[in-house]
Amino acid sequence: MRIFLDANVLFSAAKSEGAVRLLLELLTAEGHVLCADGYVAEEARRNLAAKGPASLTVLAALLDRLEVAPAQADPDSMAAARALPEKDRPVPVAAARMTCDALVTGDRTHFGPFYGRALGGVAIHSPHSLAEWLFGAK
Repeated sequence: MRIFLDANVLFSAAKSEGAVRLLLELLTAEGHVLCADGYVAEEARRNLAAKGPASLTVLAALLDRLEVAPAQADPDSMAAARALPEKDRPVPVAAARMTCDALVTGDRTHFGPFYGRALGGVAIHSPHSLAEWLFGAK
């Protein structure tokens, strides 16, 4: 399965050795392809530079293990994404463009209403719901 990672997931995985990093390790070990694009990678870098610059090397190593595409030029190309705030629209568009099956994001405020649903053919999940869906975690 191809899984797109939002910036907040990249940030969390780089910042601490917690559940999100473990989830990404499990996904990789199970043969899933983890994806991101330049837009979410740059957002994660920018936020880490401000809140945890010591973790920038961890983020760089993580990105080296992902399939990373250039940022999407037209975030309004997906009608379903227009339900999101403008700054979040590029995320599901990039996931669909990279032919991902799922998008994992911890952004409950903006993506929460879409958890368990699909935008542009991509299933939207929190890290917990993705783990539950794939591994039966409770």
